[in-house]
Amino acid sequence: MVLRSKWTHSITAAFALLTGLLMLSLAPSLHAQDDEAAAGKTARQTLRETTDKVLAVIEEARSYVDEDTERYYQAVHEVLDPIVDFRGFARGVMGEYATGARYRSLDEAGRDKLRDQLERFTETMRVGLVRTYSKGLLAFGGSRVELDDSPDAGDSADRAMLKQLIYSDEAQPYVVVYFMARDKSGDWKMRNLVVENVNLGQIYRSQFESAARRYDGDLDQVIANWTVEDATD
Repeated sequence: MVLRSKWTHSITAAFALLTGLLMLSLAPSLHAQDDEAAAGKTARQTLRETTDKVLAVIEEARSYVDEDTERYYQAVHEVLDPIVDFRGFARGVMGEYATGARYRSLDEAGRDKLRDQLERFTETMRVGLVRTYSKGLLAFGGSRVELDDSPDAGDSADRAMLKQLIYSDEAQPYVVVYFMARDKSGDWKMRNLVVENVNLGQIYRSQFESAARRYDGDLDQVIANWTVEDATD
């Protein structure tokens, strides 16, 4: 379907935006200057620094990626790992199966099992996302990227929403929204993406719930058979 094709392209473009951020002008930051000085590095600065690193990886990879794809995947992983909250994202995808309430309702053995399942699913998501979308990073280029600096009531010292417009050969730009939050160490992490009004976290959560029903609640089977591509099929 045309809409599905456009949506899939949008998701790929969203991850590729990590390189496109370099094209942004030095627009006003999310918070007042005094607030930034007090809080330290902003979400915008975190993304910009990450973009520098990703761009360097891509430029270097062009000379070897055809012969050593695994090296490229690993290089992208090393850059994205510090900024993407893969564990928090994976827990959100697991939904009701990984809530604090469910964890507290389990005995010690059940808690150990759930922690293990969350760790395994986190790694599955991490590998799948990096492998699926790293390809888009190499292909990204030539598109104009603009940052929407409209003030947002959801921005605070600990949370930020970065909205971006991607201009390609389509009549209208793609709209991508990054949701960022500080972790316990005070570092900014990407928590979720909304692409063309499609909430990536919700899409994967629906996929997880569907798989859990298919396997009668056996999360080990869900994780063992999970692929990132499932959510875009």
